[in-house]
Amino acid sequence: MVLNSLDKMVQLQKNTANIRNICVLAHVDHGKTTLADCLISSNGIISSRLAGKLRYMDSREDEQIRGITMKSSAISLHYAKGKEEYLINLIDSPGHVDFSSEVSTAVRICDGCIIVVDAVEGVCPQTQAVLRQAWLENIRPVLVINKIDRLIVELKFTPQEAYSHLKNILEQINALTGTLFTSKVLEERAERETESQGNPGSEPGEQVYDWSTGLEDTDDSHLYFSPEQGNVVFTSAIDGWGFGIEHFANIYSAKIGIKKEVLLKTLWGDYYINMKAKKIMKVDQAKGKKPLFVQLILENIWSLYDAVLKKDKEKIDKIVTSLGLKIGAREARHSDPKVQINAICSQWLPISHAVLAMVCQKLPSPLDITAERVEKLMCTGSQTFDSLPLETQALKAAFMKCGSEDTAPVIIFVSKMFAVDAKALPQNKPRPLTQEEIAQRRERARQRHAEKLAAAQGQAPLEPAQDGNALDASPQREEPGGDEQQVSSVSPDPVPQEGSSQESFIAFARVFSGVARRGKKIFVLGPKYSPVEFLQRVPLGFSAPLEDLPAVPHMACCALENLYLLMGRELEDLEEVPPGNVLGIGGLQDFVLKSATLCSLPSCPPFVPLNFEATPIVRVAVEPKHPSEMPHLVKGMKLLNQADPCVQILIQETGEHVLVTAGEVHLQRCLDDLKERFAKIPISVSEPIIPFRETITKPPKVDMVNEEIGKQQKVAVIHQTKEDQSKIPEGIQVDSDGLITLTTPNKLATLSVRAMPLPEEVTQLLEENSDLIRSMEQLTSSLNEGSNMQSIHQKTQEKIWEFKGKLEQYLTGRKWRNTVDQIWSFGPRKCGPNILVNKSEDFQSSVWTGPAGRASKEASRYRDLGNSIVSGFQLAALSGPMCEEPLMGVCFVLEKWDLSRLEEQGASEKQNQEQRNLVVEDETHPGGDENQELQDGCLEPSEKRTSQKGESPVPDCYGPLSGQLIATMKEACRYALQVKPQRLMAAMYTCDIMATSDVLGRVYAVLSKREGRVLQEEMKEGTDMFIIKAVLPVAESFGFADEIRKRTSGLASPQLVFSHWEVIPSDPFWVPTTEEEYLHFGEKADSENQARKYMNAVRKRKGLYVEEKIVEHAEKQRTLGKNK
Repeated sequence: MVLNSLDKMVQLQKNTANIRNICVLAHVDHGKTTLADCLISSNGIISSRLAGKLRYMDSREDEQIRGITMKSSAISLHYAKGKEEYLINLIDSPGHVDFSSEVSTAVRICDGCIIVVDAVEGVCPQTQAVLRQAWLENIRPVLVINKIDRLIVELKFTPQEAYSHLKNILEQINALTGTLFTSKVLEERAERETESQGNPGSEPGEQVYDWSTGLEDTDDSHLYFSPEQGNVVFTSAIDGWGFGIEHFANIYSAKIGIKKEVLLKTLWGDYYINMKAKKIMKVDQAKGKKPLFVQLILENIWSLYDAVLKKDKEKIDKIVTSLGLKIGAREARHSDPKVQINAICSQWLPISHAVLAMVCQKLPSPLDITAERVEKLMCTGSQTFDSLPLETQALKAAFMKCGSEDTAPVIIFVSKMFAVDAKALPQNKPRPLTQEEIAQRRERARQRHAEKLAAAQGQAPLEPAQDGNALDASPQREEPGGDEQQVSSVSPDPVPQEGSSQESFIAFARVFSGVARRGKKIFVLGPKYSPVEFLQRVPLGFSAPLEDLPAVPHMACCALENLYLLMGRELEDLEEVPPGNVLGIGGLQDFVLKSATLCSLPSCPPFVPLNFEATPIVRVAVEPKHPSEMPHLVKGMKLLNQADPCVQILIQETGEHVLVTAGEVHLQRCLDDLKERFAKIPISVSEPIIPFRETITKPPKVDMVNEEIGKQQKVAVIHQTKEDQSKIPEGIQVDSDGLITLTTPNKLATLSVRAMPLPEEVTQLLEENSDLIRSMEQLTSSLNEGSNMQSIHQKTQEKIWEFKGKLEQYLTGRKWRNTVDQIWSFGPRKCGPNILVNKSEDFQSSVWTGPAGRASKEASRYRDLGNSIVSGFQLAALSGPMCEEPLMGVCFVLEKWDLSRLEEQGASEKQNQEQRNLVVEDETHPGGDENQELQDGCLEPSEKRTSQKGESPVPDCYGPLSGQLIATMKEACRYALQVKPQRLMAAMYTCDIMATSDVLGRVYAVLSKREGRVLQEEMKEGTDMFIIKAVLPVAESFGFADEIRKRTSGLASPQLVFSHWEVIPSDPFWVPTTEEEYLHFGEKADSENQARKYMNAVRKRKGLYVEEKIVEHAEKQRTLGKNK
């Protein structure tokens, strides 16, 4: 197939029905980029000999060096099948877990995907992850089982063994799809049931047995992969061949004379052929017959490989002639058998034809977008489609129609921004010279040459300017061609001179509806934009020009500057892009940070945000080597933040710039980009900053040598309690059960606080529902401010009550009685995994009153001072006492909140005030704050007027008292924590390692050295590979992958994904106290205390006081005198 011109591509873009937007998804190293190479070579963009070696889509240098893909990049391919011509927008995506955010950006703008699975390794952890991502985005998958040549060459399977191995892989993948499907159906059914619970007609008895009814009624046959359906292709991308069953069904129906339809059904599965009767029967294994797939397909491929690898020249020639192929003399004589196999197979079973034919038949075009997917895209957060405004719901039709007429609204989704060197943009490329320009330049060079000769003969004394000119022209005498070359490269230089060093950002986008034209004005909707707000501010049917519209938050207006066709490493200019196509948009870097929705109608909602599988967890602090270059670093980090969908950039309170990335490889890539592309300065990078959490636990029942604590020597206990007391300064009352009572410095308010550990399930529930808690918080605050702007939707309300119900279910028992109703706030940042419970009698406040809409008068009186207490709790939850890290899983109970002194003071002040007012009736003083009287809750409105005239020294809600309350609450919370057994929580990775049996021991050695814990190991059927699942602290994970590769000579490679937080069991403050502990651990507690090591490391980093001896074992240090 020849290389297509740009005009051809533009023409193909207009036929929406024949466009396929697909991405290639797989585990790392399963052959995505090699497969993409084979498909690209079919368009003549690269040579078919280089396919697989070139890795065309990996355009970055570090991608080529490491041999893994790190970004998703798109290319448009043309494929003709019969009379139909298709345009295939292929997106290659990374398989490494650190870059799974790039997979999300690719999946969002596709309609279908190719799942690639390695025939030897089978289904791997990342295969599951990408399948789940495709499922969540509602896109249809097809399967490519790749690297079948490894079954022949490496594992030396017989065709029969290979067949059962492939069957196994298919079963595993279908099992995965099945679990995804089942969970979805059951969820939908549960939703339907909750809706139908309203009608009392149904008897309780009839819902016992039918948990699977939803499953039985729902047709799921189209979801599964099976070769007879045509959605599975078997390939070897490196050798350039691939086939679907249809290809062989065509050949054999002509050869054997069995109908093609019958063959399609029976070529995969346990069927065998009776050659005499020319009938196909169910297989009878006892007779040793081979299934059709083995006999008719695999054996032929095996015998071809066999002949080539054994260099059996006669057999090769026979096969080539019988297949009717032509092999070039170079390939036939080549010493490498792989080259011969590639030459034969790529003609006999071309991989590009097999894969692209399957893509065109089985994957949907942009016109076939499902209603379900559209609704999912349009509903952000906890909204449902029915709750959106009618104007917004009307846009669903535009999505489904995907129309290109002028009236259709233009809807474009930008899934990521990527940086391109400004020189690579089409408008900045040096254009080839025309014939006239070349002739002009030749003439100019001749003139200069003549002048030079004349000057050399010394006809006239030269002026200095001409002299310079003559010198200029001297090198051109020998090489007039060089002159043209030089000038041609100089001509476009002035344009990109200022931009040559800078990166230009291009948006990676897809048009969902309407035609994107260059220069068109369009709205850019940020992720928090709400069409409801716009429709409230702007009257219906507005006809004002875009510039005159009122400012609405999270919405900007811009023009589409440049449109590009994405061709792997190249970009081509386009004037307009019809709907359903993938494109690049230039000139949006000032409007779009990472992703955005562009729409010509402001009633369009922003698309639901991309869901990233990997959580950014690895942090480092960066600073320039030379402090004067700080502005460059700040600018560079801004650009990096825009160019990478997953990276986060923070400036901490300490002023250091922190980079948060998804893993070590990702971190390395970000730092390289910063140094070489964005900041272009040398930077120094800190050791990784490891996040911890602080928590408290129940008091332990046994001590460190498993003795029961009750029977210890009294001395030790007394010794311990004395130490505990010393932590807490005087003036603070501590009860035996850990209740801390603290008074503000001005002695006006007293707080009593207790800390309790939350059950694990509750902490988990709070973490999962942080978005819901955030939206509850917004509702409560809007109600408190008296604005009823946001009415709660029914579904959100249901979710809140469901969440509350779950909390009540987990928090049972005497000590948690009524706790859920008294929850006052969550923290830190109002949505974290810690709770503040209010049990004081004087003042009741609860998170739930917001949604219920019942805020009593007392609440508003106490509210402003209450906010100070909540702020104190938020501060305490944000930095715990051990090493200033956020808390997790702690419940603070405010038992008493005594403001009686404040009220007494307020009352006495008020009497003085009244007397003063009687004397000086007409004098007016600057007014006190009337809010204070509201808080005191003991002043009548009539007295309010009088006190406004006079000065009231009673502190107001922003006065000294509120600040003191915040500080006191924070201190009380910290002391409440310190009287309980404190523990550190470490972030944990789940670690999946595939290793052969001979290196298992070394893998375990590395894991145990780094505090890892193996959860399970299982052997992969049919191979000698083991799959090991383990957990590993993030703190110990740096250099882990490299160490495992070194120790196992590259035979095992781990995948690390952030999983959860786990309590480190050892007490960071523990010292041996009892006799047994002294005997067991020695005075110094010889074995290192893990928790203390982590705690001290964090304290050192933050510049806090660390309790450690500078000199250990002083008696062993030798004096200088002895060293002579």
